[in-house]
Amino acid sequence: MPLTAFHNTYAGNPLDRAGERRSDAAWIAARLADPSSQALTLWNGQLLATTTEGGADLRFISGPLAKELAGGDEWLLFLGQRADGAAVFAVDLEGADDPSAGVIKPIGGIFEGLRALAPRLSPQEAAIAAEAKAVFEWRRRHRFCSACGQPSQVADAGWKRVCPACTVEHFPRTDPVVIMLATQAYGGSERCLLGRQAIWPAGMFSTLAGFMEPGESIEEACARELFEEAGVEALSVRYHSSQPWPYPSNLMIGLIAEVAAGEGRPDQTELEAVRWFSKHEALALLRGEIEGLFAPPPFAIAHQLIKAWAAP
Repeated sequence: MPLTAFHNTYAGNPLDRAGERRSDAAWIAARLADPSSQALTLWNGQLLATTTEGGADLRFISGPLAKELAGGDEWLLFLGQRADGAAVFAVDLEGADDPSAGVIKPIGGIFEGLRALAPRLSPQEAAIAAEAKAVFEWRRRHRFCSACGQPSQVADAGWKRVCPACTVEHFPRTDPVVIMLATQAYGGSERCLLGRQAIWPAGMFSTLAGFMEPGESIEEACARELFEEAGVEALSVRYHSSQPWPYPSNLMIGLIAEVAAGEGRPDQTELEAVRWFSKHEALALLRGEIEGLFAPPPFAIAHQLIKAWAAP
């Protein structure tokens, strides 16, 4: 039974992560040797997939083949178990030569980046892919011990790194980000505030967002970011939903915040412009009906926050 009726893209992973099995080396080895086990295949962070009439499907190889291709534990990861008990792994291959033209060619498919692939995948496969990509990105960026600087080693089926020099253990990190739609009572109705960064494609407007800081609550982070970036004062904050965002390892905490009267202003550091939208205008923006302007795509939580407010 789902915990919530609303799942953003990358949420709703169908796998049982079976965390209690990760430290059981014998069990993991047996699952890797089992031909019924599957492995999601990545190459330099891209995912192997095939295009279908309705979208795309991830391609999986067998556990034994994944073990052979990985050549060791560094680029193997245990993702969990399917409902039928079958183990699911991931293998991330490095190098200049595209593996889809070599040993895994009979499997079919091509390697694609997750941003382009995610909107075409089923919600379940997008969530599995996000799990694999986030952990592999953490492992790629944390090969050395942050305590003593020595090379660390993979442990617990890919979910931990251990420094053999000082014995410090390192675990995957998730960086929390507040992402909020600011709304305001205005002229007997409501309007919402969207902003744009200079680096975004021309015409794109989105909700405001920012990383949480140490010692800060979700509500406090929301209020701080709204004031810093757009000069508006938060009056109340309510939770909408969350979204794993594996670029590289963020958790987007989706909020809707009522703000005090005032026009606001862009800080010209994070934002170059802000603009108010009525509910009618916000829906038109989501549909691409305002010439020269557009919103984030449906797979982004920003899109869903705007939609939830404008068309509840």
